[in-house]
Amino acid sequence: MIYRALGKRQSDRRGRAEIVSDDRYNDPMPQLTIGQLAKRAGVATSTLRYYEQEGLVVPSARSPAGYRLYSLEAEQTLLFVQRAQRLGFSLQDIRTLLQRLDQGPLLDQTVATLAEQRYTQIERELTELMVLRHEMGVFLRDLPREPRPTGDGEDLYERLLHRVCGHDRSPAQATLGWLLTRSGCALANVERERVLRALAGRHVHIWRNGEGYRVLLPYHEPAVEAALREIARIETACHTHTTPTLEHTDEGFVLVADGPEAYLFAQLFLALENTQNAAGA
Repeated sequence: MIYRALGKRQSDRRGRAEIVSDDRYNDPMPQLTIGQLAKRAGVATSTLRYYEQEGLVVPSARSPAGYRLYSLEAEQTLLFVQRAQRLGFSLQDIRTLLQRLDQGPLLDQTVATLAEQRYTQIERELTELMVLRHEMGVFLRDLPREPRPTGDGEDLYERLLHRVCGHDRSPAQATLGWLLTRSGCALANVERERVLRALAGRHVHIWRNGEGYRVLLPYHEPAVEAALREIARIETACHTHTTPTLEHTDEGFVLVADGPEAYLFAQLFLALENTQNAAGA
């Protein structure tokens, strides 16, 4: 169900009430400060302020001192926004969804239409990146390991053009293994085949978080946990990127990878999802 994927919000007001008077502030309904709400929703206060600027979350009241106060329903709105972003919806898409929710029940067709439009846009952007990666991979694999003398009269541009466009063979696919080896990642060895076998073919959810990525495996199996912890252990000795950490949530296990090389983990688990597990998992 779409609501299950997005995280259905239960309130009709959805945490988007206008700022109210002091009489409403004295209402016994619980109110949260911006710090309390940010902590409950697992976001930075700066992120919450940004969402407020974008009109996605609105304070329900202000304290006598003028501080923003939020209803408990605002937490559901934040969780909705975060889940929608993880699914690939833009802030404009989410704003549209919230507006539709304020008008009444959110129809599956509304969500499906936005999702199809966003998916098509992602495919366009992804195709451009895949083409660039392919051509750069061809170029890198065709580069000689030793510099060539330049006194043969052949122009640099001509040599570059020949390497990129003039090959008469189908180049080997740029593999994750090449990336791992090139970056000096500790997983770039034979041992990784054994470690990763338990994760092959597993469904994953991956999203960007600051400078890193979060990889959710929606399982609670000991074998999955053991494989993820082994990855974290192996990467402890890696100087390429920050050692990943593991969190166990209601949804499953989340591998937390930060730093400029964290994309390697995103690619690793994308590749694993499309890999058949020999053990039949």
